[in-house]
Amino acid sequence: MLEAWQRIFPGEEVVGQDLLARWSQPHRRYHTLDHLALMLAVIDEHAGLADDADAVRLAAWFHDAVYEVFAQDNEERSAALAVRNLEALGFSQARAEEVARLVRLTAGHAVAPGDRNGGLLADADLAILASGKPEYDRYAAAVRAEYAAVPDEVFRPGRAGILRKLADLPELYRVVPARAEWSARARVNLEAEIRTLLGAS
Repeated sequence: MLEAWQRIFPGEEVVGQDLLARWSQPHRRYHTLDHLALMLAVIDEHAGLADDADAVRLAAWFHDAVYEVFAQDNEERSAALAVRNLEALGFSQARAEEVARLVRLTAGHAVAPGDRNGGLLADADLAILASGKPEYDRYAAAVRAEYAAVPDEVFRPGRAGILRKLADLPELYRVVPARAEWSARARVNLEAEIRTLLGAS
């Protein structure tokens, strides 16, 4: 993973190691280096769909750099961290602010028409939803583990509500060529988890 970081910033280790440490915090179960690696793989595969692929990659690196399970401002704090670090590494203010904008976008995945950077980042962040059943089941279990402190009677309807909003989006994926296939698989996974959540006793 450090090599992936250094493809953008050759030889840079201080910020890269700090980010790796953040993504490796013990309280994380889903928001881990595996999630980041999947996002970067999607971005690399479809880099030509973005206006600034490195900005999208950096937004992936920073979007969950600050992650506290019950905090409401993770994305905002992650965006601020991105600006501080990227400007220190020589990024222009405008480009650092673009990364920060993309980080904030992951709070709700609301992508404006024509936002190629935002579309690719959102597609990468939600790619797990379109995975095969074993991978999706591991993802769902990891999310539950992150919220282990929440009792089932609170977690189940809350999680089902979040998944319902995703399933009801007119477009789950925006720019990846296989977005129709991804959306179909994702909706199957989402509906199955919703049934499990609401049908569990």
